[in-house]
Formats: sequence, structure tokens, C-alpha cells
Amino acid sequence: MWKKAVGAAMVAVTLAATPGSVTAAPASDGGAAPAQNGAVDTADGGISWLARHLGRQALPSGDGWAAEGTGTTGGAAATPEQVHVVSSRAELVAALGGDNATNRGNATPKIIYVRGEVDGFEGPDGSVLDCADLADPEYSLAAYLTAYDPAVWGRVAPSGPLEAARVRSVTNQTRQTQINVGPNTTIVGLRGARLTGLTLMLDGAHNTIVRNLTFDDARDCFPAWSPTDGDAGNWNSQYDQISVRRSEHVWIDHNTFTDGDNPDSRQPVHLGRPYQVHDGSVDVTHTASLVTVSYNRFVGRDKVMLIGSSNTVGPDVGRLKVSLHHNLFDGVLQRLPRVRFGQVDVWNNHYRLAGDGFEYAIGVGVQSAVVAENNFFTLGTGVTADTLLYDWGGTAVTTRGNWVRAAGDRARPVDLVGAYNAAHEPDLAPDAGWTPTLRRGPVLPAPAVPAVVGALAGADRLLL
Repeated sequence: MWKKAVGAAMVAVTLAATPGSVTAAPASDGGAAPAQNGAVDTADGGISWLARHLGRQALPSGDGWAAEGTGTTGGAAATPEQVHVVSSRAELVAALGGDNATNRGNATPKIIYVRGEVDGFEGPDGSVLDCADLADPEYSLAAYLTAYDPAVWGRVAPSGPLEAARVRSVTNQTRQTQINVGPNTTIVGLRGARLTGLTLMLDGAHNTIVRNLTFDDARDCFPAWSPTDGDAGNWNSQYDQISVRRSEHVWIDHNTFTDGDNPDSRQPVHLGRPYQVHDGSVDVTHTASLVTVSYNRFVGRDKVMLIGSSNTVGPDVGRLKVSLHHNLFDGVLQRLPRVRFGQVDVWNNHYRLAGDGFEYAIGVGVQSAVVAENNFFTLGTGVTADTLLYDWGGTAVTTRGNWVRAAGDRARPVDLVGAYNAAHEPDLAPDAGWTPTLRRGPVLPAPAVPAVVGALAGADRLLL
């Protein structure tokens, strides 16, 4: 019975996840007539007709919060002169407007195709920089560790010349590896495209689409020591892979997020704590709202998605509306997502969770209103259903239709709130107070989710 249900669900969701009819896209990017079977059309920079069609595709109606109101079209209205193919940092910056310092204000509709690997550490001459190239002359990690060792400095925030030199170093790196994106932009990866060592900063980037890219190792060369973060202090990093701030109508779809060959698990221990050089995969903060995150693959990361950056009641109230569906969270440790304030719809995602470092899946934060429906949790040894929620100062969460397959056990339905409340105090209430309406396509029964998400989520799964 379940095999038939999974098979039918696969067909239905494959159709829902595939770009619209290939007969609908105009040849308006300066190319010739469509090539047969998506073959390369060299009249338009070697971009196939199918890729050109994908570049102009808008978010389908009803597909999560980003579909509300005017919807999300990205760069669909771009003129032929604003369709670019890039394969280097310099070309990416040029396609976004020409000056990384001001590109966030460039609202001209534009479509950018990424070919191959773009490295955020690429210098002006094309050589690849390292952390030493970005460090302020007065900064060194060795001196920093000596100066701010809690045994010497105490448990107060670092200050003085060395901390100031670290901050200047961060400013140098931000200029280099934070790539600023303006409104009305679509960025699409061609097959195998990779963005490494950089942050896509969507700050005020209304109506933006990011699809079919692998994000790899957005490392921080100069993490900050925070001695009062937790009982023993922590290292905190600056750079997300995608940061969405003060933006509305953003669609992040069919991407893969990893730390590549530089995971935090391989970092040294400094000042008694792991030296963490990565932050989030997709963080939605600073009043951003109307965001859909769909068919992505998050692999082997620690912090994945923070929605709302502060517990302070203020401008985030009524904002931070985010939908997450058909994503794979694979071997990740926390913030899947962690939510403050927002109405967040989490449905038909597959969580494959294991490892000693696992902390929690869904963080219920201050005034958050999360609905988690028909998700499937595959749990390794040591991960139990009562750890899937975490109370970060919230009071309620709606969970229904979710299933768990614990290590050595069969798959079965789970009441996430009931499991949490049986092991923790205070209890979470089981009703977040709202009902999602923006969902496109069938809501799958949870047992069908692993097969569908496994087949469709991540970069290079679209028809390019």
C-alpha cells in the first residue's frame, strides 16, 4: 500500500517541482530558436533553452509565503543585456551591477547564470587569497589567544588593540567575500555550479530567486571569542552562506549547502572551545519576510537556519514569514530552523539526524508560531523524539502528521509536542494559533517524504 502511495506521490511532486512547460519560454535572451531536447544553444553563451527558461521562471502561485501578494518573479523581466553568464568573482560582481559596495541598490531586473566554481577569495588578479592576505597587520590569532585567555583576561568581552585589529580584519574579509545582491535578481547555477568561500547577502533584495547552486565553505577567517556565550564561552562566526535581511519575496530553491572539506568538526580547540569558522546556511533576519525555502539539501553542517536574530520585541513582530518544504536536513546539528516571532510553515521535509553533536531540530523561540506538518525524521543512535523540539523561550508549536524512524525501530507516527513535554518543563502548548494556506501541490503523507525528497532535493536535480 505504501509503495503505491509513494509512487503516486513521486509522480505528483516531480511534476510540481519541475519548471513549467518547456514550450512556454520565449527566446528573448538574444538566442536563436530553442534547441531540441535542451541541447546547448551557443548563440546565447552556451546556455541551453531549458536553462534560459528556468532563468525566467517565477515562483509558482501558492508556493509558500514568498507567493503571497505580488509573488516572486526575480529577474524574469530582464532585457537581453541583463542576462549574464559568470564564472569568477569579478564577473559575478559585474553582473550584479559592477561595484560590490553599491550593488545592493541595483534594482534593474537581471538573470545571472553561474558556470563552474566562483570563489569568494579570488583576488583582483584572479589568484586565490587566504586568511593571511585579509588580516590586519596588527592581528594574529596566536596573540589574540594569549591576550584573551579567560585565565588572564577573565570572562569579559575582548577589547583593546587586538580586538580592534580583529574587527578591521573582519571588515577586510566582508569587502572580499560578502557578495551584495540587489532586488529583482535571479541567480541560477548551471550543472555543477559552485559558490565557495562567499556569502550571498540579500539585504533589501526584494523579489530575488536563488536556484541550483552548491554553496561550499563560507568560512570566517576571524571568528569572535564570546566568553559569556554559554557556560564556557564560544567562538562565533560572521558569515552565512545566504543571508536574507530586510527583504521580501525571496525564493531559495534546489540548492545544496555544505562545508566541503573544511567542516567545523575538524577545527582545533582554542580557549577550551571548538574554533567555529562557519555560521548559518540560510538565515532570515532583520525584518525580512515572505520567504520560501524549497527542495534544498543541507549536509553535514552545524548551524543551518536562524529565523529572527534577536529576542527584542520590535520591528520583527509580524514579519519573518517563512515556508520550508521538501528540504533534506542530512547530518546537521541544530537550527532546522530556530525561530523567533515568525509564522513559519515546516512541511514535508526529511530530517536525517545522527551524531554526538546533534542538539535539536526545530527551535521554538520568543513569540514564534511554527507549524510542523507531515515531516519525516530518520534518527540515528542516541537521537530521540523528545530532542527534536527545543524551547528557546517560545510557548506553542503546532505539530501534526509527523513520523519518526528511530535507530533499530520501524517508522511510526510521533506527537512531537507530546514527546517533548514528557521529558521537559515547562510544557509547550500544541497550537501555534494559525493555519497555513500557501502550499502548492499535494501535501504528502510523511512516509512518502524520504523517497520524494531524496530524489528531488538539492542542486543539479532540475532539468538543465
